[in-house]
Amino acid sequence: MRLGFRLATTVLLWSALAAASPPPQLSIGVIADAQYTDEPDSGQRLYHTVPAKLAAAVADFNRRKLAFVVHLGDFIDRDWASYDALLAVARRSRHPWHFVLGNHEFAIDEAHKPLVTAKLGMPGRYYSFVRSGWLFIVTDGNDLSSYEWPKGSAQERASMALHATLYPDKPLWDGGIGATQLRWIDRQLDSADRRGLKAMLFCHFPLWPENPHNLWNADAVRALLERHPSAKIWIDGHNHDGNYGERAGIHYVNLKAMLDTPETSYARIDFYAGQVVVHGTGRQQDLTLMLR
Repeated sequence: MRLGFRLATTVLLWSALAAASPPPQLSIGVIADAQYTDEPDSGQRLYHTVPAKLAAAVADFNRRKLAFVVHLGDFIDRDWASYDALLAVARRSRHPWHFVLGNHEFAIDEAHKPLVTAKLGMPGRYYSFVRSGWLFIVTDGNDLSSYEWPKGSAQERASMALHATLYPDKPLWDGGIGATQLRWIDRQLDSADRRGLKAMLFCHFPLWPENPHNLWNADAVRALLERHPSAKIWIDGHNHDGNYGERAGIHYVNLKAMLDTPETSYARIDFYAGQVVVHGTGRQQDLTLMLR
């Protein structure tokens, strides 16, 4: 009888604790680097596994209460036709999707490059929106690059001139954020500061820790973020191995790629008043990010 009493007491205690734990203010789904193409696998690039892994992630997300799902760039590896194959899977989602532009988004023929944002249903190359006290800023880290703009365009020539002058040692498969977009991000964060919003920024490219995959002008972007108390988290992909660092109270989260693992990799992110919790699936590890 005493054992039964203890068991009943334990069950009631756990039930009370569960009831006392507040639900998240907001939850989202996040995927990095699905990077599909209809080609044979190449080393760690397990292209043939991507549609099934993406479908499983969509099914998992569909069972959860999410505000939206975001893909952090490199939805495809190459070829315009690759978009249709993966978008057919993403459309099974009961949640809205937001896309971030990666370098592989532009591994397509020149004629289709200006059509990428419309293909992905994006309002622009970079944009923002507010949900539950958070400002979400979608950035375009290909703003300065050798590949986003058509060959010979003014934007491509300006990017290559800046690379030669300021970033000659940075890989050409990375990119940078241009001055116009930096001013826009600054204004977005100014507004968040005034309104008491917390800000999470999405990009394909990392900023920190130091890594060959980081934005060309990572130092300048970090300095901008550090001026704004609203800036809490920068989340990205591109480095398929993943990474994490904290600097000046800002969390820099590099999610592992879905592409090059025989299992999978994606995350659900829960937002609370004082912390953000990353619940990883497959190769992606869990993280608890305490907010400054």
